Amino acid sequence: MFENVKIAPPDPILGLTETFKADPNPDKINLSVGVYQDSTGKTPVLDTVKEAERRILEQENTKGYLAMTGEPVYCAKVQELLFGEGHEIIDSKRAATAQCPGGTGALRVAGDYLNIVHPGAKIWLSNPTWANHNTIFEAAGVKCEKYAYRDPETNGLDFDAMYESIKKIPKGDVILLHGCCHNPTGIDPTLEQWSKIGDLLAELGVLPLVDFAYQGLATGIEEDRAGLLELVKKVKQMLVCSSFSKNFGLYRERTGALTVVADDANQANTVMSQVKQRIRYNYSNPPSHGGQIVAVVLSDSELKAKWLEEVAEIRDRINEMRHLFVKTLKEKGVQQDFSSIIKQRGMFSFSGLTKDQVDRLRDEYSIYIVGSGRINVAGMTPDNMDRLCEAIKSVL
Repeated sequence: MFENVKIAPPDPILGLTETFKADPNPDKINLSVGVYQDSTGKTPVLDTVKEAERRILEQENTKGYLAMTGEPVYCAKVQELLFGEGHEIIDSKRAATAQCPGGTGALRVAGDYLNIVHPGAKIWLSNPTWANHNTIFEAAGVKCEKYAYRDPETNGLDFDAMYESIKKIPKGDVILLHGCCHNPTGIDPTLEQWSKIGDLLAELGVLPLVDFAYQGLATGIEEDRAGLLELVKKVKQMLVCSSFSKNFGLYRERTGALTVVADDANQANTVMSQVKQRIRYNYSNPPSHGGQIVAVVLSDSELKAKWLEEVAEIRDRINEMRHLFVKTLKEKGVQQDFSSIIKQRGMFSFSGLTKDQVDRLRDEYSIYIVGSGRINVAGMTPDNMDRLCEAIKSVL
């Protein structure tokens, strides 16, 4: 049966990493895949994660399966991070959470749920969005549409165009919104704009699905949930997919969650019963280790305080690289305006580089950037900045 199988095209992001690893150039730079790197170019293990793992190893006494929805303490801590301790949604039990294998796993479970329980519902994705959003939902049988987002003239949010295109979304469809640190642009709505989006979605009867993969990397853990909290003031029902790959550095542990927010506790449990069926035929139950780490850290006040400091260090380094990147390009005499990158937040920015320029950077300088021009700012370091900016200057 395998004789006529053709080679699948490489993933547009992960495939680049494979090419990068095979590149013999000692000065190669990887600004493609969404993984945080410190100033030495390494992806560190957080000290709080190491301490949590030490405690887990000392106390662990079973490798039995978790429930389909995972560890209850972990799920409770997910909700506290999303909404804040004592929020009405938590106290009234209007939310139900399932531990999932990463944010990607949560998105796929959400896609399967929508396809089976709400057949015919389309999902609307920002233009642009993370490349894998389209493939995840199409694989789940959900048709994808686009709504306006980025203004190419200003490299900022075109809110008027966004608002007008959302108006056209039919009742019963779903809109995917990025909770913060929009991927790939790094451009987020203001709180006032979040409020207007919430009012409009409530009026239209459109279900929000919030992809919340970067909480803490924009301004702070509490500050970054402000947009979500504006939404829940206006919209009673939504889905939230969260991830701990970035803010805990748990990339390989695949630690995420899908949270259902409903009108009341009974409705939340009913929807979760359908989510559990999707989980059962996907992977039965989630992996334990990453969720245990998160639960241990967030359940201990001292560890949580230390973790907040570590997240701040990650956030500050990324923002320092944004400023250094713009400053270095200007010092090299680059005329093109890259100043919008300073205003953007999170690991990614939309550089405005064309595909031809991106190809030249890879072929001539061993600098790897996604074809869309999205750059992972966390891949920049003080040591590689001069070479990076000199190369960009040469291809503009």
